[in-house]
Amino acid sequence: MAELKIVRSGSRGPYVELLQLALTRAGFLSSEIDGVFGRLTFEALRRFQTSHGLAPDGIAGPLTWRALTPYLTGALRHTIRPGDTFYTLARSYGTTVGAIETANPGLDPGNLRVGGAVTVPLGFEVVSADVRLTPTYLEFCADGLLARYPFLRRGSAGRSVMGRDLVTLEIGEGSNQVFYNASHHANEWITSTLLLKYLEKYARAYAAGGSIFGRDAGSLYGLTTLFLMPMVNPDGVALVTEELTSGTYYTRAREISAAYPSIPFPNGWKANINGVDPNLQYPAGWTEAREIKFAQGYVSPAPRDYVGAAPLEIPESRAVYNYTRAHDFALTISYHTQGKVIYWKYDGYEPPKSYDIGVSFASVSGYELSLTPAASGNAGYKDWYIASYNRPGYTLEAGAGVSPLPLSQFPAIYADNEGILTLGLTATL
Repeated sequence: MAELKIVRSGSRGPYVELLQLALTRAGFLSSEIDGVFGRLTFEALRRFQTSHGLAPDGIAGPLTWRALTPYLTGALRHTIRPGDTFYTLARSYGTTVGAIETANPGLDPGNLRVGGAVTVPLGFEVVSADVRLTPTYLEFCADGLLARYPFLRRGSAGRSVMGRDLVTLEIGEGSNQVFYNASHHANEWITSTLLLKYLEKYARAYAAGGSIFGRDAGSLYGLTTLFLMPMVNPDGVALVTEELTSGTYYTRAREISAAYPSIPFPNGWKANINGVDPNLQYPAGWTEAREIKFAQGYVSPAPRDYVGAAPLEIPESRAVYNYTRAHDFALTISYHTQGKVIYWKYDGYEPPKSYDIGVSFASVSGYELSLTPAASGNAGYKDWYIASYNRPGYTLEAGAGVSPLPLSQFPAIYADNEGILTLGLTATL
């Protein structure tokens, strides 16, 4: 279980959001998820504790968080009792027989062994767009998706500055390899929610023999292996989402930010926790990027736009670089916010099919296909990938407004991008 802070009346922030999400899913809270531990949350928590045989103290500590965990992952382990069947379990837990069958491919429904265990997916989607996607919630989502859909695969591309796992997820069995990544920039964390929500919808469609964006999920699964790195910069995301609010790294980030008073803290933070911009770290025009950013005043660690002392200096960007080198990606998409723009080219490179694919992405999303502005056109992941492989690589600027974009935009962002994410799976075939 991910490590969770103790929260009580008066607490605020993302851990309270997770508490409220779990209580809502468990049926004990019907008020808005606002991250504020007030009277309604207190009373709901006490009712939950009483129903689960816990001391009703209204404090979310380790035992309470353990009991709440199934309502964050969306799945639980049930010990089989006499008379249990997938049908009775589905009725008892408010789920479906099909969902239980998918989560337990090794179990014979006609021969359930008393005392054995069965994974039971609960009757709601794993990935919620009602709470901020912190690194902790990412872990819950990954655990829940793998419990529900055992055909998914989890890996790690490395560790962040603070030692957080750089989670990777895979779906599919095809020889065609495609890579989607999100949250190079800390205050663009809503793109992580986008990739996880897409993965969940795709996995559900595949398990049910259905389709996604009008494409047969089984065919996509057989043709392409999709690799996801949903959160490239988890330390920075923890800072922006207020999961990180104390300690040495937080103090240092505040000191860095103080030198740039025009950039709001923490909402304006794009960099990794050491003040280096992860998407200005790739060996493609890095020297040119340094000249541009130094001229803009970003000559030392900053909340954004500092290129670092050398390419691939920070572990997050180096991990994405090494992960790419270890695979044979035919196409990549890097998600950012905002502007509703698709950037498709780098310098003089124009990989085969890249423009036509970009046109199709624009057509299904309503986004503009555009060239990257000169001031932002070097040292990004897309730039290095295109220059190194001469294959289609895209930067997608999702949504509109000021980052971090509010979760109220998420439904529109998802609707705009499901087509891109689906077409990308087979666009180079």
